[in-house]
Amino acid sequence: MIRETRTYQRINRAMGKAIHQYDMIQDGDRIALGLSGGKDSLTLLTMLVDRLRRIPVTYTIHPIYIDPGFDGSFSEELAAYCQGLGLTLTCEMTDHGPEAHRDEQTANPCFLCSRQRRKRLFELTSELGCRTLALGHNKDDMIETLLINIFYSGQISTMMPHQPMFDGEVTVIRPLYQAEEGDILHFASEQELPVFTNPCPSATTSKRSEIRDLLKSLYKTNPHIKGNIFRSLSHVRLDYLLT
Repeated sequence: MIRETRTYQRINRAMGKAIHQYDMIQDGDRIALGLSGGKDSLTLLTMLVDRLRRIPVTYTIHPIYIDPGFDGSFSEELAAYCQGLGLTLTCEMTDHGPEAHRDEQTANPCFLCSRQRRKRLFELTSELGCRTLALGHNKDDMIETLLINIFYSGQISTMMPHQPMFDGEVTVIRPLYQAEEGDILHFASEQELPVFTNPCPSATTSKRSEIRDLLKSLYKTNPHIKGNIFRSLSHVRLDYLLT
């Protein structure tokens, strides 16, 4: 049984606000949920299951895990956690990770692996009869993605909280996009969620890790920086951008 702590209440408010703002979930929806085994996706799964007992809207959750194929797989433990919530995990074993890290690959291994994972995630979402795919990205992910795109892609963009794709066949939702990563970390600990360690050898050396470290150093100098960057995502002054 979930404990309704202050951290739970903050995340619940942030998630409820996001769902209401974008009308993310409708009665009767079949929602595929991409799991990674990390704190964010496990928090989203746990919170969406908990939400069903408090609201008059009914929906079903269909968790999916794409195993990248590294040593140290935790797919069985993840399936057991889902079963404890009354859900069946759809798990697919792949070799996306090792293939992306082969010596002869010249592209970024994280890009190759994530592209393959996303492709299969969308395919499984459709195969399960779901038209909504929920992902666990949080406020910090939104900010990091903005800077990654500026620094490495030369564009000002980030992830969308509500994003129809493939001519509306599948809609990606991110109900935790307003939730703080620190709150999610605390929530996962106090609720004793089975957070698993990412077995990817590039997990601590990726571009996202570099951006995260940079932001952490900036946040130490000014506590308002994170909020200002996040607010800027919806306060764009096009008259002051190059066209």
